[in-house]
Amino acid sequence: MKKQWIIIVAIAVLTVLAVFQSSTPTGNKEELPKEGYKAPQISLNGLDGKTYSFESLNGKPVIINFWASWCGPCKTEAPDLVRTYEKYSKQIEIYAVNITAVDSLDEAKAFVAEYGFSFPVLLDLDGSVTQRYQVKPIPTTFFVNGKGIITDQVIGAVDPQDMERKIKRLIK
Repeated sequence: MKKQWIIIVAIAVLTVLAVFQSSTPTGNKEELPKEGYKAPQISLNGLDGKTYSFESLNGKPVIINFWASWCGPCKTEAPDLVRTYEKYSKQIEIYAVNITAVDSLDEAKAFVAEYGFSFPVLLDLDGSVTQRYQVKPIPTTFFVNGKGIITDQVIGAVDPQDMERKIKRLIK
């Protein structure tokens, strides 16, 4: 009888530990599109024909912005992203992920030309990266530090002052 209690207690303790570990952000092991977790990997071709991934960043923080050319708030936010990149391009990278699965490549190109994007524009042709990041409304923006950990997420257009605060936190 005493052995059975020891086994039951041991199983209960192990179960509690397993549940606790799975609900606690590791920041280093598990990839989830949430603050405190490692950002899901990206490997996408850009409009320029190059392939972009976190490895190509060499530890540089990155802002990942999911957008589409038909999105009104994306149009509102675009000039702020351009200004942000002009100001901080030596300290951060911006990956503008066009959700090409629900957009037109020609419209995306026109959008990039109209707003003067000089940062990498990545094409999510099949929507797999958008799905991995669990993006529903757009724009959605993730702030990822140099270690690949998501430090912040904004659903909707990012206010310019808020963008500035988030970037300063990201690069400090």
